[in-house]
Amino acid sequence: MDEILTALADPARWRLVGLLAERPRSVGVLAQLAGARQPQTTKHLQTLERAGVVISERIGQRRVYALRPGALRELAATLGRLADTADQAGGPGAAYDRYGLSRDAERLAAKEPGWADGRSFTFLRPLAADPELVWRHLTETALLARWWTPDDLHVCELVFEARSGGRILQEYRDAEDTDAVVGRAEGVVDDVRPHERLAYRISPLLPDGGRAFTGHVDLGLRATEAGTDLDVHWRITDSTVDSADFIAGIEIGFGQSLDKLAAIIAAGSHDSGTTHRTTPDTRSMK
Repeated sequence: MDEILTALADPARWRLVGLLAERPRSVGVLAQLAGARQPQTTKHLQTLERAGVVISERIGQRRVYALRPGALRELAATLGRLADTADQAGGPGAAYDRYGLSRDAERLAAKEPGWADGRSFTFLRPLAADPELVWRHLTETALLARWWTPDDLHVCELVFEARSGGRILQEYRDAEDTDAVVGRAEGVVDDVRPHERLAYRISPLLPDGGRAFTGHVDLGLRATEAGTDLDVHWRITDSTVDSADFIAGIEIGFGQSLDKLAAIIAAGSHDSGTTHRTTPDTRSMK
């Protein structure tokens, strides 16, 4: 497949494929129609033949080339499967498209400081565990680090001091890159009522170290027959003009994080002795 793609990538060879799709043709005719010299045309056709795109046969004094439609159909099927995978409803591609639309809208709105102040987001997740276990996943760094990022990121450094006035530090990297830090956030815990309510402020940092905005996050735990309902409320203050990209990702990104939390709890991943898997330079602290 790679050889086919390489062969078709050249515009001159692609032109020859188009001519051969109409009918088999000799090298001389192909060179004339393509407006190229015959030796160059012969080399291009040989490349296409090695890739399995065309076949040739000597007929008298001429070498005639013909297209092999099966090779193109195989390529088309492969490309179609890739497109279908990327286009799956609710998949990573769909989330990326949603984020792009949200980002563009927020950038248009971000004209001056304070543009997003008062904006709020609400989430509700029923969790298959009692409030005590859910609380541990919200406050213990080893458990918190497993879910507290969107799907395409992972926590590489985490401080969460679960007490009023406690410090919060979150540093994260691309899920498939263990080298480059792509984001950092700092905050402080405002209210701690074990198994009932957790409130904190958190601010993503801009590349220059300034705060993009302040997110006031309030998490309420309510016991149910099936486990715990987790109510989360976000409220934005101190929004800067440069905060648009961050704010655009809250609904999608934090929603993905909560989905991971629900999946982890549902799978029974709550062994108190389990720790977050990290790379050698990662620090998880509490």
